[in-house]
Amino acid sequence: MLSCRVDHFVESVIRDMTRLSLKHDAINLAQGFPDFPAPDELKRAAVSAIIEDRNQYSITWGAKELRDEISRKARDYNHIEVDPESEITVTCGSTEAMMAAMLAIINEGDEVIIFEPFYENYGPDAAVSGAIPRFIPLDDEYNIDEDALTSAFNRKTRALILNTPNNPCGKVFSKDELKLIADLCVDYDAIVVTDEIYEYILYDGKTHTSIGSLDEMRDRTITISGFSKTYSVTGWRIGYALAEKTLTSAIRKIHDFLTVGAPAPLQHACVSALRFPDSYYKELVAMYDRKRRFLYDALIKAGFGCTMPQGAYYILADIPDGMDDKAMDDTAFAKYMVREIGVAAVPGSSFYKSEAGRHKLRFTFSKRDETLIEAAQRLERLKI
Repeated sequence: MLSCRVDHFVESVIRDMTRLSLKHDAINLAQGFPDFPAPDELKRAAVSAIIEDRNQYSITWGAKELRDEISRKARDYNHIEVDPESEITVTCGSTEAMMAAMLAIINEGDEVIIFEPFYENYGPDAAVSGAIPRFIPLDDEYNIDEDALTSAFNRKTRALILNTPNNPCGKVFSKDELKLIADLCVDYDAIVVTDEIYEYILYDGKTHTSIGSLDEMRDRTITISGFSKTYSVTGWRIGYALAEKTLTSAIRKIHDFLTVGAPAPLQHACVSALRFPDSYYKELVAMYDRKRRFLYDALIKAGFGCTMPQGAYYILADIPDGMDDKAMDDTAFAKYMVREIGVAAVPGSSFYKSEAGRHKLRFTFSKRDETLIEAAQRLERLKI
């Protein structure tokens, strides 16, 4: 009675860890949502839009005022020129944008390349769209293995999913790595679907480069982003996809029948977000950099092995020595952490096809300072 599609994936482990965290009154460092308020100006804009009765359907592919602002932002920040009338689709979060993009370009049996570690949605996105995923592990320092990537491309390769900055490891792909991907996509006539939802959250002098801005990639890239992470409104579900008009036309058809449209008053509110001054983004990064360093130090002190993330707001950590064995893999250890330590994280296997994730956990630092301080105190129980 069930579709075979659902045999290829499970329900979200991230959301499951949130439910477990609530059950045991643990500190939730599993799911990547802030526990602090969104900007006041943005909230006031949403209230005003509702009071002004902007409560009915907007144009299916997004309110014109928002598409105009996204076009300006894409030009100024991403260095991608897009026509707001024919090359932007506003979606119900970047999650829907990714699913709509995959359904728009994939035929049954096409292959899709996915770097490992990956955000947990990408495998199910491939399965639902009928694609065969080809997982390519990054090396121990989260850099591309050129030989492995090159050998993965073949005549069946339809797309490559890119996530930069990366969730879960915080990797920011370099321009040389993006050029390697671009050259292979041109050679094999493949499309890049790039998830850039953390594009403003960068550390240690890292800068964001959209692969769609590279030579020959404008017409073979679907650039996805949204408002959830940058503006701390993960529950609003406003995202968007940028692509040349033929690709956009296909994405809009899928989007129309998936969700009809994103919430109208919140679309109007997001216009104000795109008009925030540069100081907002500098303060955002400074805040997350402080939290990044605090949680990193707390995890090291508790016995975890960590690599400092270059972007986004997660730390992918190795389980402390002596606690990573056959009797307690990453899932068992994550559940132990919730029950006995009072801190929730995500099992690393959620982000890997290979066994490499079986000794890792992902933590988020998108939390109030008080939350992180309490989490650090609880993590000290691991040493006991």
